[in-house]
Amino acid sequence: MKIAIVLLAILNLTGAQAQNREPIIRTDVPLDSIRLSDPFILPDKNTSTYYMTGTGGMMWKSKDLQKWTGPFKVAKTDPASWMGPDPMIWAAELHYYKNKYYYFATFTNKNVKIDTVKGNVIERRACHILVSETPDGPYLPMKDPVYLPASMPTLDGTLWVEDEKPYLIYCYEWLQNWNGTIEKIELKSDLSGSIGKSKLLFRASESPWSKERDDKGNIVPNKVTDGPWLFRTQTGKLGMLWTSWVFDAYTQGIAYSESGKLAGPWIHEKQIFTPPNFGHGMLFRTFEGKFLLSVHSHTSNKTGRYIRVPRLFEVDDSGDKIILGPAYPHRN
Repeated sequence: MKIAIVLLAILNLTGAQAQNREPIIRTDVPLDSIRLSDPFILPDKNTSTYYMTGTGGMMWKSKDLQKWTGPFKVAKTDPASWMGPDPMIWAAELHYYKNKYYYFATFTNKNVKIDTVKGNVIERRACHILVSETPDGPYLPMKDPVYLPASMPTLDGTLWVEDEKPYLIYCYEWLQNWNGTIEKIELKSDLSGSIGKSKLLFRASESPWSKERDDKGNIVPNKVTDGPWLFRTQTGKLGMLWTSWVFDAYTQGIAYSESGKLAGPWIHEKQIFTPPNFGHGMLFRTFEGKFLLSVHSHTSNKTGRYIRVPRLFEVDDSGDKIILGPAYPHRN
């Protein structure tokens, strides 16, 4: 798990740097020139604009998915809250729900320590939701100060609506439980807080494709759950993208709900969905009707620093299971 721990440290650094400086706005930036982890794209029909967010708390805008303008600061957190004056922001998503725009993200206050497990000091980190009247922001806090227990490190929250009830789907981080989970908790109707207790959907160890070596050199399931994203195929099948590791390769997999409901049971595909070193994906449909996967590539340079670049792939969702297509746009 050394790779995952190093990755967390690098994300901490880049997130903090993004928060501490005023961005220089650039125009006509090609997608593959942007360095961004966990790229999320909202196609907003109200403005005919694509909005991209991710780790670092910044936003990019585009009319065609090829040339982008940004980055813009859009999250306005409360410095008196548990987040502190300068929280790191990971894996931000934008959701249009009941005529408002919501900013789902993971916030970390490095100055607050909640636990130490197997030598790892765990910082105060949790999923939280901000709101705005417009997709451009600013995104502001709502009523409830917390959505999930302060004693648990949680991350990568996303929205899913089932039987007209909104839910926060998120990861309970492996650094504390040593076997990461994906869980659900019901949200209030205006998303301003959570209701009741969370329920387990599945554990990292249930995956047949994620792998690592334990202290004795045995091959065992990986501990990491990362980046859940739920979808339905055109036939109505409920699926979930999520990410873990195959040894040193950051990798995207899929699980499908046998019941068609969040409660599952969730049956994991035996094979990975994308090539190795692509992860934290989400799906969206373009204004022209093309179904795409937004994901980041995961490589390292000569210094060992991770480089993450947003990538798009076509996806076929016409059957019970989605099928990965070619990179988008096509290159000659």
